[in-house]
Amino acid sequence: MDFLTIAMLFAAGVVGGALSGLVGGASLVTFPALLAIGLPPITAAASNLVAALPSNFAALLADRAQLPPLDRPFVSLVIATVVGAAIGAVLLLLTPGRMFEILVPLLLGFATVLFALAGRISRWLRARAAAGAPVMRPMSVTSVPMLLPVSVYGGYFGAGVGVLALAVLSVATGGDYRAANVTKNIVMGLNTVAASVILVWQGAVSWPPTLVMMAGALIGGFFGGQLARIMPPAAMRVFVVGIGALLTVAFAWRYWF
Repeated sequence: MDFLTIAMLFAAGVVGGALSGLVGGASLVTFPALLAIGLPPITAAASNLVAALPSNFAALLADRAQLPPLDRPFVSLVIATVVGAAIGAVLLLLTPGRMFEILVPLLLGFATVLFALAGRISRWLRARAAAGAPVMRPMSVTSVPMLLPVSVYGGYFGAGVGVLALAVLSVATGGDYRAANVTKNIVMGLNTVAASVILVWQGAVSWPPTLVMMAGALIGGFFGGQLARIMPPAAMRVFVVGIGALLTVAFAWRYWF
């Protein structure tokens, strides 16, 4: 890699890490940056998942004091997310390169829409919890069929998966937003770890750009947490959605026409 490539990847990591600390949506910046340096889409997707490991692990550690009870229902959810991540990672490795190129704009568009709706979903969940809505379904092994497909998507691509997981786990925790968010951080952190192990084991990760981006994300995540105190999240969300929409169109033009 030349200096300009390293600088671009590092900057993308910083921006992605800062966005994670502010409003989320890091993959809408980091994944296209890996494509821009010439990585094949599948290698870029695998490298992007691994580069996200530190931020996911940090979220998991930050919530360790509020872990849900390590009972059978929670263990079932952990097993579901690990199995789903493994399935998603294997599907990514088995997807033909050209097919994944066709899927890239669809995946980016899906993640952008999810991110655009994330604020409304969060407000609805908080309102539901504040209103003391009746429990729809207690956390139990019956939550596994809902979490499994979300976990497969997390292991396959991952962008915007936190929004899906939060919605599913809000049902599993009976509308308790705080419990759902804590469980989401833990479960999806383990999801990323499981998918990354398989992708690394199969040699699907391009390490030089991944490590550069990971270093930038660590720094960006620190500053993102500081900026979150002064930056208006709504404005940042509009910015990220706009970037996601532009990139979706750009990659649709690149891979479909």
